[in-house]
Amino acid sequence: MSTHIPLRGSTAGRQYAGWEPRAVAMEGLGNRVLADQRVSVAGGAELHADVYVPRAPGRYPAVVSFGGYATERATAGIPAGSNEIGSPPVFTDRGYCPVVVERRGMGRSTGEQVMFFDPQDVDDHEAVIAWAAEQPWCNGEVVLFGTSYYAVSQLSVAARKPPALRALFCNEVSTDLWRHLVHFAGVPAWFFVSLWMGGNYTQENYDERLSPDRRALLSQVTNGPLHPLLERLVHHRVSGMFESFESATPVEFMRRIYAHWMFDEKTRAQATIPKGPTATLGEVEVPFTVVQNLGYFNLHQFGCYDLVANAGTPADSRWLILAPPVFDLPVYSWQGEALAFFDHVLRGTDNGYAEQPHVRYWVEGAERFDTATAFPPACGEVRRLHLGPPDEDATTCRLSREATAEGSGSWVAVPLGLPQLGGLDEVAHQVLTFDLPVEEDTRLAGPVTARLTYSCNEIDSYVVARLSRLDAAGECHQLSLGAIRPASRTEEEGRSTPLEIAIDAGLREPLVPDEPVVLRFSLTPGPTLLRPGDTLRLELASRVDLLRADPSEGYAQFDMPVPPYPCRNTVHFGGDSWIEVTEVPLPAP
Repeated sequence: MSTHIPLRGSTAGRQYAGWEPRAVAMEGLGNRVLADQRVSVAGGAELHADVYVPRAPGRYPAVVSFGGYATERATAGIPAGSNEIGSPPVFTDRGYCPVVVERRGMGRSTGEQVMFFDPQDVDDHEAVIAWAAEQPWCNGEVVLFGTSYYAVSQLSVAARKPPALRALFCNEVSTDLWRHLVHFAGVPAWFFVSLWMGGNYTQENYDERLSPDRRALLSQVTNGPLHPLLERLVHHRVSGMFESFESATPVEFMRRIYAHWMFDEKTRAQATIPKGPTATLGEVEVPFTVVQNLGYFNLHQFGCYDLVANAGTPADSRWLILAPPVFDLPVYSWQGEALAFFDHVLRGTDNGYAEQPHVRYWVEGAERFDTATAFPPACGEVRRLHLGPPDEDATTCRLSREATAEGSGSWVAVPLGLPQLGGLDEVAHQVLTFDLPVEEDTRLAGPVTARLTYSCNEIDSYVVARLSRLDAAGECHQLSLGAIRPASRTEEEGRSTPLEIAIDAGLREPLVPDEPVVLRFSLTPGPTLLRPGDTLRLELASRVDLLRADPSEGYAQFDMPVPPYPCRNTVHFGGDSWIEVTEVPLPAP
């Protein structure tokens, strides 16, 4: 069917990483919807798909987005957490056909739900690709597009090598689902999973029905001139939105998954969620572009690096974009980049994509994209910055390029939610701060690694590290975040990448009170340009909420149920504790 009211598209948000294409293959083709298409899959189930095609007659490539959500609101421009498939009219106008699919048991799809990212979902995704390629509006070529869930699902099906699949474009991806999604840095991802399930899996989410005309009517408002205002309202209220999601009641099937994840599955062997794409990345051979939002901390924080390091795709057919922090709902960013990429791969359009460096990364402080052939850049050199006691008359500890004198610094851990005595922070600090004054222009881009000689007067605690740039006016610009549970400190070398030290969260070795151990863990990369007058600052604490930035500032960073006990944490100096950053030569003037 075709709606009487046209769906309104949007290209809100950043569309290109430091360039614009010099040509497009097609444009001005319009949009119409083929609503409620049925895709038959194994076992007699039928998946619901809304298909958007150009109004101009013809056969065009399909753009499949396969997710774990009901899609009633996905094209209406409503700021829902699952609105991560872009804006279909933007694609149809350029000669592509978005196919937006609901997994079994969601929304209008039939069949029984199983665990997220189950092999059955991959089978169904593969069936959708084959179905799309055979439709009369498709020329037989299929590409994949989407953010978050819609990104993760791409990699597992691409490893199957569907004959019609030509390329994929994924934004904010996880690859190891146990480590990156369910059990982050040694503890269950309580807050994120609560708001994710509460926001997407209530009975209302399953039962809601919006006609194509109603969605189109809503899009006229949400994607029209009022969009910037709506975006500001969402940012202003995002914390309240999260709290409402966390207190919602998902359907029983989801509550049971939640209970198992939070209370029962403490090791990888016990995990019911599949391994995820990390196990089969070597089988991914199609061209791809992957975008990483540098504002992510405990979700989608390292998957892009795993993909780039381990995919089977030839090096000249993979692109990595490290994007500035932004938190937008809906996610309309990067549609322009994706269309330029698809035009290049499928249509051979001379639009400049082939000339784009294979790595483009946002540099905080310079407010621009720099480029490289790989990440970390091959020209980078690791710099070790030692933790040490404060200089005389200083109020903070210091970072030093040289080994420091022996000594120690400490902070206290107060479990999240405990009442706090007035004035406690004046006698027992919850954050330990280290500063390095910047004396010359310095560009950092690459891994950020912490190596701490650490002790605690309890059997376990939690360590959160934040690296920031303080500008000359004293304003803090967050760069990197990392965390580790001291009792779960064993590295998994086989799962690590140049950007991430993988930690085996399931192997727990309680601390001996006051006996030092070595903690080695990764912070998220945060490329930056440091200038004279700036200060590079490292902060250590035991609660994420003390250091994280707010989603309204563009950062997707969620609280964690830590630390477990009130205790004192100590880091030992004298050359035994440091962070390592990667310094990259400044570009030529």
